[in-house]
Amino acid sequence: MEKTRRDFLIIGGKMLVMTGAAAAAFEHVLAGAPEKADTYRIVDHWWAMVIDIEKCIGCGSCAKACKAENDVVDEPYYFRTWVERYHVDPLDMEHPIVDSPNGGIGGFPEKYPDGVGKTFFVPKLCNHCADSPCTQVCPVGATFRTDDGVVLIDKEYCLGCRYCVQACPYGCRYIDPRTNTADKCTFCYHRITKGLKPACVEVCPTGSRQFADLKNSNDPVHEFLRTHQVQVLKPQMATGAKIYYNGLDGSVR
Repeated sequence: MEKTRRDFLIIGGKMLVMTGAAAAAFEHVLAGAPEKADTYRIVDHWWAMVIDIEKCIGCGSCAKACKAENDVVDEPYYFRTWVERYHVDPLDMEHPIVDSPNGGIGGFPEKYPDGVGKTFFVPKLCNHCADSPCTQVCPVGATFRTDDGVVLIDKEYCLGCRYCVQACPYGCRYIDPRTNTADKCTFCYHRITKGLKPACVEVCPTGSRQFADLKNSNDPVHEFLRTHQVQVLKPQMATGAKIYYNGLDGSVR
């Protein structure tokens, strides 16, 4: 298709503001096949995320950006990522009070007086497990793990049977009422294959979320993992979860 001078200038302008890797892959992105870009070799990456609980302020920007970026159903109870508020009473530490009004998108109203108990925020999303239960129960292989460690859903094959929703121990999946297919976080796969960060990481005002490539020896995450006592949610499930939390309280479930 012949491009006009105006089209050329628009594309050129976009390339100027992108990273080098993203600009080189732009033509493949336009064609809808970013994984074919020469600059992105799927086997060279193994994606994960680190969340620093001590930095999360519960602003909900991550959940809001995720909905906008990924066309998530704009109704309560449909989220690819959300934020929970935990309040732990020192006299009853085994039974924290947890709330998440509209996934935390609008922030959290003041509810607990200062100095009484412990209050903190926990962002949640798909854990992109290396040994994910969801991929094991899908009867048609619609849920699968890519070679760069991201668990995705092929909407063309998904039956909407809900097996994966039930199998996920983290409650990170739902059925999209518009398509009757499963949906969840994809690490913004359309962005990371262009050299960009997931939307939730991009907008976090405190840097609580860090996107990490575990195969990249120069990634700062390796130093962070060495110097902090990180944990995963529900380690007893042995799913190989790849969302690592720093400062995770023992009351978090």
